[in-house]
Amino acid sequence: DALPICPRPEFSGSSSSTSDSNILKILVATDNHLGFRERDRIRGDDSFTAFEEILKLAREKEVDFLLLGGDLFHENKPSRSTLHRTMELFRTYCFGDRPVGFQIVSDQTLNFKNRFSTVNYEDPNFNIDLPVFCIHGNHDDPGGEGNLSAIDILSVSNFINYFGRSENVDDVEVYPILLHKGTTKVALFGLGNIRDERLHRSFQHKKVKFARPGQDQDDWFNILVLHQNRY
Repeated sequence: DALPICPRPEFSGSSSSTSDSNILKILVATDNHLGFRERDRIRGDDSFTAFEEILKLAREKEVDFLLLGGDLFHENKPSRSTLHRTMELFRTYCFGDRPVGFQIVSDQTLNFKNRFSTVNYEDPNFNIDLPVFCIHGNHDDPGGEGNLSAIDILSVSNFINYFGRSENVDDVEVYPILLHKGTTKVALFGLGNIRDERLHRSFQHKKVKFARPGQDQDDWFNILVLHQNRY
C-alpha cells in the first residue's frame, strides 16, 4: 500500500553544523531487561545502571533519538519498583528544551496505537528533547485484560513512542514512521514480537504486509526493527 505523506511545519535542528542538518543520529539499544534479578543484593541494580549509561551516552552524543528493539523489561508484569525506576530515568534524561531536529511526515494515527496517536515531542504539554521509539519483545509483549503491555504504561505517560504493535496478529499490517531531516528520509518499520510459529504461518500465507511511502519510494532509507527468536 502507498502511505500518504502529511505535511508538517519546518523547524531547525539543534546542531550548528550545516552538514549535521542532514544527518540523522540514532542510538540503537535492545534487550535491556530492566528489573532482571532486581532482588539480588549484588546484581539487582545492573540493568538500571546499564540503561542509565545508554541514556547518558544518548545525551552526550546529542543523538536525534533512541531506538529500543524490544524486551525493555525482563518481566511481562514488572514490579512497581522497576516501573518507578524506569520512569524516573526517562524523566531525568529525556525531558529538556533542546529542539528536536527531525519531523514525522507519516500519518501518526497509523504509527502509534493509543488514544493520543501523536509522537510525544509534539505534545505541547511536555518538553521532550530526547525522543525514544520502542517496540515490545517476547518478555514484555501485550496480554491479559485490555491486551496491554508495560510499554503501554510508558507510552500513555508520554515517556516513549510505542510502535510496531499489530492489532491482528493473523493479518499483520506494518506502517512505517516516516522521518525527515534536511535531505535525509528514513522509513522506520517496526514489528513487535509475535509468537514465532504464528508469525511464520502469517508469512507463509502472505498475511504480512508492509506499506511504502506514497512518493519517491527510492529516496527513503528503510530500517526494520524486529524482535523474534527464530524464523
